[in-house]
Amino acid sequence: MQITLTPDQAAFDEEVRTFLAESLPAEISERVKLGKGVSKDQLGAWTRILNEKGWAAPNWPREYGGTGWSLVERHLFDVACRAAHAPQLSGFGFNMVGPAIIRYGSEAQKAEFLPKILNADLWWCQGYSEPQAGSDLATVRTRAERDGEDYRVTGSKIWTSAAEDADWIFALVRTDSEAKPQRGISFLLIDMQSAGITVE
Repeated sequence: MQITLTPDQAAFDEEVRTFLAESLPAEISERVKLGKGVSKDQLGAWTRILNEKGWAAPNWPREYGGTGWSLVERHLFDVACRAAHAPQLSGFGFNMVGPAIIRYGSEAQKAEFLPKILNADLWWCQGYSEPQAGSDLATVRTRAERDGEDYRVTGSKIWTSAAEDADWIFALVRTDSEAKPQRGISFLLIDMQSAGITVE
């Protein structure tokens, strides 16, 4: 299907392509083009370039650092980024925990975490799967019990991609053992420097 862009959309497309040509570091683009992947430092540098432009989180609401772009503009941006061999930003931060914090987090959590995700100042990993709970999260056994203002978490997670680089983990933990298996599960944000956490 052939789609004709409006003059404003065509101008936007040209703006994005010009920005990418001028701002995407050549060494990063070349590594992506060759399928070599990029380092954490390189991805962080590109994230900060996009954040300075205000383009790091096209899918987020504008009030939290998003762009306010239309679906067409987001599509044009995605196509231009692929054509320029720009690396995809951290999906854990931008596509998973960030939107969850925007939807369910407190104002304090939004103020603390969202700017750091946008600027690659905080890196995340996902804590869902366990030795006995892969895709069936109803069998999650990692527990979290209230301990004053905090939770005491016991259990283990597997297949935790990027755990070695993460500052924080967002984890599914069981907080109500009396509820149906599909319920009684909470989504906790945990500092990876917390006492008792080991990455193997």
